[in-house]
Amino acid sequence: MIVGGKMFALGTALYLFLASVYWVMSGDVVGTTALALTGGLAFLIAFYTLFTSRRVGPLPEDNEMALISDVDSDYGFFSPHSWMPLGIGLATFIFILGFVFARWMMVFGLFTLMMAVYGFVFEYYRGEFVK
Repeated sequence: MIVGGKMFALGTALYLFLASVYWVMSGDVVGTTALALTGGLAFLIAFYTLFTSRRVGPLPEDNEMALISDVDSDYGFFSPHSWMPLGIGLATFIFILGFVFARWMMVFGLFTLMMAVYGFVFEYYRGEFVK
């Protein structure tokens, strides 16, 4: 976390520097404000990560001599062959298109989204995966 916090702190300095250079070269208020706010957001993340790293202590990511086995490897189970995220994405796309074109498309997209989520949740309750 210390390395990430330092990177965001450098990002804060970079964006604030770029905002000042942009202000001097163009005089544009909107772009300068956007760059300054980006620096502010980077500062918030840097402050949080550096503040939290003091309480948590050094992590394996902060040690240059750490091994991969030093990190907790249990991140959960992720299906390597699931097509359901694609179905959820397409159903969400149809649902969002319903806002633009027609209400019946929203209803169809919502029904398709519910079926895709149902299939995603109960994917491994149908038996073993057969290739």
